[in-house]
Amino acid sequence: MVFGDFDGDRVRRYAEAINRFSGKLAVVIGGGRIARNFIGIARGLGADEVWCDEIGIVVTRINAMVLLSGLKGCAPVVPEDFSSAKLLLTDYDKVVMGGTFPGHTTDATAALLAEALKAEQLLIATSVDGVYSSDPRRDSEATRFEELTPEELVEIVARNDVRAGSSSVVDLLASKIIQRSRIPTVIFEGTPENVERALKGEKIGTIIRP
Repeated sequence: MVFGDFDGDRVRRYAEAINRFSGKLAVVIGGGRIARNFIGIARGLGADEVWCDEIGIVVTRINAMVLLSGLKGCAPVVPEDFSSAKLLLTDYDKVVMGGTFPGHTTDATAALLAEALKAEQLLIATSVDGVYSSDPRRDSEATRFEELTPEELVEIVARNDVRAGSSSVVDLLASKIIQRSRIPTVIFEGTPENVERALKGEKIGTIIRP
């Protein structure tokens, strides 16, 4: 899930959308612009990529704690690993977490968590309305895909930068996990309204169909 500009009203609308969903749900929060700003400063000061990843992980967990404040039926803690998240879901309907390990974006974390939980579906809320042939913010001729195979997704995202704080629509590791797990995935623009639409199963974004 993407917060973008971190303001209270936007977070509240995310929480409301999630609260209206009935059933088991695991949410992974990204670092967003806040994490990228901190990472950029640290990198400019000479920090290596592992340290930049650690900074990003801390920010994602803070973001998760903020969202958790508005959720109902959710585990009251932010797990730091997949086993803890899986265990919490035995007692609660929802769990929310941030990043886990250096080198793993929250895209990869979400994909790994979905795999660990044997999830029915993986929803990836991002900053654009699906997967494109190239970055639509830089290429006016970029083509959006309605549906892709996991193999096609891997081929597209393999061209992108995987440094800490990258804003690629989906990172390469996450794409490869989707490929191996064969979990049906939807990649869409992560507004609160779209999150609710995706949770309802409405057609939205790009579908990754095994």
